[in-house]
Amino acid sequence: MHREYPGEEDMDHSVFENAFGGQFRRIVLSFSFLGVFLLQACSTPTRLEPQPAPLTAKVVMIDTPNARFYPDEQVTELYEEGIRSIQREMKALNITDLSKLPKANFLAISGGGGDGAFGAGLLSGWTKAGTRPEFKLVTGVSTGALIAPFAFLGPAYDEQLKRVFTTISAEDIYFERGFSGVLFNDALSDTTPLFNFISGSVNEEMLTAIAREYKKGRLLLIGTTNLDARRPVIWNMGAIAASGHPKALDLFRKILLASSAIPAAFPPVMFDVEVDGKQYQEMHVDGGAIAQLFLYPPDVGRKIVNKGIKRERRAYIIRNGALGEDWSPVERSTLDIAGRAISTMIYMSGVNDLFRVYMITQRDGVDYNLAYIEDDFEGPPNEGGFDPTYMNALFAYGYEKARNSYAWKKTPPYVDNSN
Repeated sequence: MHREYPGEEDMDHSVFENAFGGQFRRIVLSFSFLGVFLLQACSTPTRLEPQPAPLTAKVVMIDTPNARFYPDEQVTELYEEGIRSIQREMKALNITDLSKLPKANFLAISGGGGDGAFGAGLLSGWTKAGTRPEFKLVTGVSTGALIAPFAFLGPAYDEQLKRVFTTISAEDIYFERGFSGVLFNDALSDTTPLFNFISGSVNEEMLTAIAREYKKGRLLLIGTTNLDARRPVIWNMGAIAASGHPKALDLFRKILLASSAIPAAFPPVMFDVEVDGKQYQEMHVDGGAIAQLFLYPPDVGRKIVNKGIKRERRAYIIRNGALGEDWSPVERSTLDIAGRAISTMIYMSGVNDLFRVYMITQRDGVDYNLAYIEDDFEGPPNEGGFDPTYMNALFAYGYEKARNSYAWKKTPPYVDNSN
């Protein structure tokens, strides 16, 4: 399976490269002639000012204080949410002794554009194998964010998940804006089709089901990037679903769209917020701009372990992309060098995420299990970011792997655990 650049699937980079690569190159060349002064004179979409930096973490969404967290600041709040989830779980199970807590299974799903079909197929095949567990925690970023609600709700939603990743095409995701998208707008494309697609899949019934599972102590977390603040945001989707707020469903859908908003390729998602009676607007983009996947913030896991809450825990990491070498000659030109360097940075960022999660799990005594697209995938080439032929082949590949008892990798790449 050939890819032009290593890791171009990360942060949904394949969508950008396959659908917009040539156009982007032409635009960059045009910039060199137009000059920065012309760009400054162009009219672009307006927005309300973002809240001042000290107020960033003070925003309360839909009257729900635990609707979201800034993991680089709100460690205590995240820890308390984790403790409350255990308390809800114990109540649902009618137990009072922490030692009676059952095994906890965690699932983290990465971005990857059309390569998300791999994760969707893997989950469905896992169900067929009869060994798929219920997950205490599910996290998702970008394409992983679109998979996560279905994965969270379990096998009953496998058919819906399959439809999403085997019938979708580029026309269901975006339409191109062309050159004007750079000069006069906020992205190369318009993702109204994607929001409509999300809205058709995520309805009140799904929201009610997620709220019900949240009340049992289960957690569904989605990552976005606050671009003004240049900070990660973890959205507590179960708390949003259980809030009962009339705007909860719309917020839920917008978060999924924001987590998938590849910078420059897709428009950012604007969130209207209020602090101290004043209206502001936040700009959010793909969570993969900071981390292409996450399990839980390191300090939160350490605090819970230190509290003496010990139970058997397993982490399953689904990387919707390949790993390993992908050697390719680079032309000695500015655009080729820049493209290769950027795709390399994106790829290595994804690899580093796997190492980061691995180190956290080893410290906390959590069993680590990794799945990714291996070299034995022999499907057709991806003719675009969301090529149905390619995605169907990749779904079938993931499905068969899991149906036949997938051999989860116990370490990230390049780790020698022979000793």
